[in-house]
Amino acid sequence: VQLVESGGGSVQVGGSLMLTCAVTGLPSSYYTMAWFRQAPGREREGIAAVDSEGKIRYAESVKGRFTMNRDNAKNTIYLQMNSLKSEDTALYYCAAGSMSWADTAYKYWGQGTQVTVS
Repeated sequence: VQLVESGGGSVQVGGSLMLTCAVTGLPSSYYTMAWFRQAPGREREGIAAVDSEGKIRYAESVKGRFTMNRDNAKNTIYLQMNSLKSEDTALYYCAAGSMSWADTAYKYWGQGTQVTVS
C-alpha cells in the first residue's frame, strides 16, 4: 500500500495550492480518506475527510477555504486550498482509515508534502 502526496510548495498569503494523494495497493473508495497536517511544535490535526459514501467533513479552521475531492476511478484524492494563511503552514498528509479526526483511526499514511505560506 502506498499513499503519495504531491503539490506542496511555497505560496504567498491569500494564494492557492492543490494537493494530490495517489493511492496504490488498496481501493480508496472503500475507506475514509483524510487530509491531516502538522505544524512545527503542534500535534497532527485532521482537516478534511471523505467517507466511502462521499460525505465530506471539514475542520472549522479550513471550512470555506479548502475543498476535498476524490476520484475513485483514479484512486486519487485532492485538496484544493484557497485563501491560504500563514497558519496553514504545515506538513500535509493523506491517510486511509475510518471516519474520525483522531489520527489513530487511520491505518495507512503518506509521507507528507510541505506547504509554506508567507
